[in-house]
Amino acid sequence: MTSVLSRLVSARVARRSTLALMLTAAIVALVAGPAFAGTILAVTDVSLSMGKAIVLGLVEGITEYLPVSSTGHLLVTSRILGLPSGDNNAGNAMKAYEIAIQFGAIVAVLGLYRHRFVTMIEGLTGRSEEGRRLLRALAVAFVPAAVIGIIGEKVIKSVLFGPGPVIGAWAVGGLLILVLVARGVINRPGGRALETITTRDAFIIGVAQVMAMWPGTSRSLVTIVAALLLGISMASAIEFSFLLGVVTLSAATAYSVVKDGKLMVDTFGLLTPTIGLVVAFLAAVVSVRWMVTYLQKHSLAVFGWYRIAIAAIAFVLLVTNTI
Repeated sequence: MTSVLSRLVSARVARRSTLALMLTAAIVALVAGPAFAGTILAVTDVSLSMGKAIVLGLVEGITEYLPVSSTGHLLVTSRILGLPSGDNNAGNAMKAYEIAIQFGAIVAVLGLYRHRFVTMIEGLTGRSEEGRRLLRALAVAFVPAAVIGIIGEKVIKSVLFGPGPVIGAWAVGGLLILVLVARGVINRPGGRALETITTRDAFIIGVAQVMAMWPGTSRSLVTIVAALLLGISMASAIEFSFLLGVVTLSAATAYSVVKDGKLMVDTFGLLTPTIGLVVAFLAAVVSVRWMVTYLQKHSLAVFGWYRIAIAAIAFVLLVTNTI
């Protein structure tokens, strides 16, 4: 993993990102005064160390847009690292952090697909019909998960957020990918372009996204597969999944920050979560570029095998009380 990051993200980019982060924190501290500077560094819970924040940032950035479930990976990784969980201040602050670092992955896709977002802004202002149609499709696809998420949030978190459900979802998803690939259902050449996605297509993809509320399922997996089954090309299915991810993740991140953002900062300070966010951004850039390039010539099968392998590893960790 480290070698991949070092090849694809230059040392210059890493140095500039770190310098920018430190400079921003310093400027804000000088402008806002000692009280805010204290907030940046002050923590009431040291369980989230700088190293653990970086690990979680890497996990989030690498897995967010791959069809392997970032939520499942973060849940298992947090257990391995011994980070706080449960319905208490430290546990809720940790959950808020795991959602907040999604912003790094959001910014990565905003940058990589900025031309699409410009087109959608033009569509919003009536200057692009293509942008207006895409914006409408994303809005329609977002609604099902938003509604179910609001209605079933407490049940989902109390019943499904555990190693057992994640392991089951990883295994089932992996087998599903391998079966669909073997039967040639989701690796046909050609397919429809992004611009041809209808409101009906968008709604079906949105309904599929609801399944990803089961941790370990993967939002990317279900939305990409749904799009492929609708006859959309692999490249367009991936891009629509990424764009829908920005909308969905932005809503989830905003909700979490409003709800528990202050608790997160009061518990872990501001510097450590911010560094985790920057790491998530860099890792997501690498991950998205690799995935797009890889799937131009290969099927989704590698992700099926990976999901089965990670499910087996997590099962061993579970039965040995490691997680």
